[in-house]
Amino acid sequence: MMIVLLTMGVLVAAAGLGAVVWAARGGPRWVHGVAKVTTTSAELVMAVKKSGRIYGGNNSNSSSSDG
Repeated sequence: MMIVLLTMGVLVAAAGLGAVVWAARGGPRWVHGVAKVTTTSAELVMAVKKSGRIYGGNNSNSSSSDG
């Protein structure tokens, strides 16, 4: 089941990338919409990651080396 979800995620990401490339080359209006959603989602993920809320942020449960 996890492989199926991972595969679907990769396919959605690849489709988004394809839409961004196609829109940059002057594709139809709906492709521009998909490309806008893709780039907005990527910017949102980067902002959340930069703020430290996901993947490697400050974790209060981490151990310190206080001796």
